[in-house]
Amino acid sequence: MTEAASGIQVIDRAVSLLDALARENRPASLKVLSAETGLHPSTAFRILASLTEHGLIGRDSANLYRLGPRLLQWAGRVSAGLDVREAARAEMEWLRDQVGESVNLTLRDGDQMVYVERAIPNRMMRVEQVVGSRAPLHVTAVGKLMLGESGAAAVREYARRTGLPAYTANTRSEVDVLLQDIETSRRRGYALDDEEAETGVGCIGALVRDATGSAVGGLSVSAPMERRREEWIPLVREAALRISRRLGYHAPDG
Repeated sequence: MTEAASGIQVIDRAVSLLDALARENRPASLKVLSAETGLHPSTAFRILASLTEHGLIGRDSANLYRLGPRLLQWAGRVSAGLDVREAARAEMEWLRDQVGESVNLTLRDGDQMVYVERAIPNRMMRVEQVVGSRAPLHVTAVGKLMLGESGAAAVREYARRTGLPAYTANTRSEVDVLLQDIETSRRRGYALDDEEAETGVGCIGALVRDATGSAVGGLSVSAPMERRREEWIPLVREAALRISRRLGYHAPDG
């Protein structure tokens, strides 16, 4: 058997073990899983050990196996990628109608935020982001919150990697200033873009989370700075929370 064919066979066997565990819907022993899949116990044990090492399967003190936490994380990512726009649309329109300004849904792609959906008001003078357009993390409200999810070390690495280019005089182009802004935003649960990406334009942003609690995107209101209002903040947070709940997120108590 070729190396490639052998590798494919291992994948097939791993999937059969995962399927067997999913069918059991409860922790199962090596003996049960071996019988369910037709694999020799020693073969099943080796594959289960590797799956456990990678977090795809868990093993308790009674040597019973169960589906692992990494699968849940992956499931949340798939669900978010497929459903977040659909889950967000009604809430975005609600928020747009409350504030009378443009509402954006953004997803992170590496070092950038991508605009994937929008709800725009029926007014001549408005801020309008093109679906598919991108912006660096450090110049957007949601992007700064995304950076906050990764921790200070990752923010410093982002700064080293990108150089924190300045788009306006207000861009947080010094890492210590950016870190302070990110920490303040993280603690209060929302972030502001104070003309950091575009002169004259301000944003209020909040994160959208999936069933695992992971940040999968963000919701923001964009408006000319002279029209942006502090009273919009709880509305943005409420709309983001509603979208998160549609994706299976349960906010912790308190």
